[in-house]
Amino acid sequence: MLTAEQVRAARALLRMEQKELAERAGVSLPSIKRLEQMEGALTATRVSTIEAIRAALEKAGVRFIPENGGGAGVRLAKPAS
Repeated sequence: MLTAEQVRAARALLRMEQKELAERAGVSLPSIKRLEQMEGALTATRVSTIEAIRAALEKAGVRFIPENGGGAGVRLAKPAS
């Protein structure tokens, strides 16, 4: 499950503005702003919106680290050599 904290961290790693994420994900800017103000898992958000945001961030190079006892997180993908 994606969290609001992961979305904020992913955008920060990419130095991506909320407006750019909204455009890349095909969702409204108010949706991104509202989502990023939440805390924890994005359970109150439509699945299609979460999937679009995840896909846009992954396409930009972010990898999501699942909660496995050490806390959920994000990292930049290692560039292909």
